[in-house]
Amino acid sequence: MNRAQRPILFGLIAVALGACGGKNEKSAQTQDTVRTVQAPKQIDEVVGIAIIEPAARISQLSAETGGLVRSINVNVGDQVQKGQVILTMDNAVETAQLQQANVKIKTQQDAIETARQNVQTLRVQLEKAQADQKRNETLFAGKALTQKDLDDSRYAVQNLQQQIRAAEAQVRQAQGQVASLRADIQYANTVAGLKTVKAPATGTLLSLDAKVGQYLTNNQSIGEFAPEGPLVAITEVDELFALKVSVGQKAYVRPQGSDERLSTGTVVLASPYLRKKSLFADNTANLEDRRVREVRVQLDDPGKVIIGARVECVINVK
Repeated sequence: MNRAQRPILFGLIAVALGACGGKNEKSAQTQDTVRTVQAPKQIDEVVGIAIIEPAARISQLSAETGGLVRSINVNVGDQVQKGQVILTMDNAVETAQLQQANVKIKTQQDAIETARQNVQTLRVQLEKAQADQKRNETLFAGKALTQKDLDDSRYAVQNLQQQIRAAEAQVRQAQGQVASLRADIQYANTVAGLKTVKAPATGTLLSLDAKVGQYLTNNQSIGEFAPEGPLVAITEVDELFALKVSVGQKAYVRPQGSDERLSTGTVVLASPYLRKKSLFADNTANLEDRRVREVRVQLDDPGKVIIGARVECVINVK
């Protein structure tokens, strides 16, 4: 090969290499484009940590007034009816006040009866005085009676009429006092009733932190109560998936970290707003600005779960 042909050969090699490099670059760009336009994966299920509670929520039991626990009438886990007495506190003072009010009203009722009898006696005397007055007027007209005797008979009638009005006023006053005493009895009954803790509804007594001989303070929480009704799994769905959950969707619960299905269920509530995490926000220093949507799933087989248990709630959002 002569020197004149060498530049031409080098030029052909450079063109060939440039063509190969362009082809490789174009292939890489094509692969990047394919990766970018890949369709996102479809979400079929949303999983959240849930807690099992009654649909009517757990109630806190408390004493409305202070007192010494005298007796406990039920055990933890018992089914109780609405208004059933759970425990009774000492109410000797309130019982004495109630008895005193009952004695007072009995005495007042006797006083009313006495006043009525007095009115009746005065009416009889009035009838006699009116008859005497009529007779005296006849005698006075016949000049057989003096003016003084006639005036005395008229005064006797007027005096008895006034006494009857006063006696009737006493009856009304005594009756008014009976109404006041009955209000005192009602108050004493109410105060005595505050010395008991009653079931707020039909349901199950979950816990009771009170003992015989213990002194309870006013509004002290002494236990937890689960109203009768269905159980729900209460969970919180992250705002990224909040719009995928709706009422009527099917779901199931399982133990944490397990695939075993404890119970199926149906979404009965999807909160209309997003809020801060609340169910399991144990760390108060967590400043993560993420919102969640509260979701409640009513369980089909509540006998396989325990109130207060933490489970995984899987909601089918397909």
